Amino acid sequence: MHFTMKDEILKRFLNANGEPISGQVLADELQVSRTAIWKHLQTLKQEGYEFETVKKRGYKLVTVPDKVDMGQLQQFLKTTRYGRQVHYFESVESTQLVAHELVREGAPDGTVIIAEHQTAGRGRMMREWESSEGKGIWMTIIIRPEIAPHQAPQFTLVTAVAVVNAMKAMFKNFTPEIKWPNDILIKGKKTTGILTEMVAEADRIQALLIGIGINVNQQMDDFPEALQSIATSIAIEEGEPIERVHLVANVLDFLEHYSDMYVKNGFGFIKTLWEESSGTIGKRVKATTLREVVEGEAISITENGVLEIRQANGEVKGIYSADIEIL
Repeated sequence: MHFTMKDEILKRFLNANGEPISGQVLADELQVSRTAIWKHLQTLKQEGYEFETVKKRGYKLVTVPDKVDMGQLQQFLKTTRYGRQVHYFESVESTQLVAHELVREGAPDGTVIIAEHQTAGRGRMMREWESSEGKGIWMTIIIRPEIAPHQAPQFTLVTAVAVVNAMKAMFKNFTPEIKWPNDILIKGKKTTGILTEMVAEADRIQALLIGIGINVNQQMDDFPEALQSIATSIAIEEGEPIERVHLVANVLDFLEHYSDMYVKNGFGFIKTLWEESSGTIGKRVKATTLREVVEGEAISITENGVLEIRQANGEVKGIYSADIEIL
């Protein structure tokens, strides 16, 4: 979905700050008929936007639903590519599945798939991801970087740095931390998961599908009982409801910036930023891989994003993929 006439009309109302806008003025400016304006307003009403008619002055926007749709996103977006094409769903099985289809259809770099609700959201290792309706951010960004396939895992770390810094720019009551490789924690509880999938040929990446799930406006009783001791949301920690669409725009802005920086200059600067926000480095951890369990102190990540753990015998072991438990 490109930026449509309906989105353009909505943008005018959002920017009017509650002032009425004449239907005739809108029709003249957008070079369409009054009837076309009226039809788009009826569609917006069906989507939860409410308008009042002000005598001799036009229409006034009085209610804006809490949605993460294209029209609202444009208010906040500062990017050049990311989020300039959005596929928005009220409900979808999984944004990652939709992204796979769109990659085959040639979706451009920066295409975003975003949903109010996922019926089959998943995290790493095919785990189920709880996707509460209208309360979180469930999205996939299709990116097409000029990198070799072996560099793909580093984009999980690039994304973690983008999400953490987007949060730091907006929120004051907590400091998010990255748990290697793909979780963002607040006060030790999970708030964000990242899933990076690759579509590639032998020597070149066609696309990376970066799935991001963020718990935003859930309250504790929105989480299943089994998750209440290990999960949290931004609203719980910040102490107030959060404008989700503003956070989406911020994440896309940071992600575009850091992705471009990584492709141009390599992993060095991203590695520094990652370590600054890490809740893993310097801690005793237990890493459970498919083949073994490694315990020790997490001392650093390498230029390839591999976690290095110093074991009790002094040996340093590189961990490429594992479940990490902070001891």
